[in-house]
Amino acid sequence: TFKEMFLFNGAVMGFGQSAWMNIILDQFEDIVMNVANTYRLQEECDVCSLVMAKYRGTINLSEFKAVMLASLRSLVPKDWDGNHEVAWGWLWENVERMLKNLMGKLQIQEKAVERLIMSLTEDSANYLRREVF
Repeated sequence: TFKEMFLFNGAVMGFGQSAWMNIILDQFEDIVMNVANTYRLQEECDVCSLVMAKYRGTINLSEFKAVMLASLRSLVPKDWDGNHEVAWGWLWENVERMLKNLMGKLQIQEKAVERLIMSLTEDSANYLRREVF
């Protein structure tokens, strides 16, 4: 499978300890399946960003691209050509742009939401819960 090949290539390429890659890898099928729907693709990247915001460590998104392309080349070596390279590169460049736009912002937003929630009266908080959920 792609996931197995990705994990293998990641380890071979020296990224086996990059736990953040698993966050994206877990979301990757949904990202790929929704590439044709810009709004849904953005939602998938938003979800991925929320999970990645809790990761403590360095995230280098270009490393994911390198492992992704190596894995795809390994899975379809006879059919892989320049068009595949361009298409998958395009997908990752868009995903990377969406993820980078959110990196660092979520922690700030989390603090702002926390301040808002803490400032609500009990009645206001109950009203918000009913309306949101």
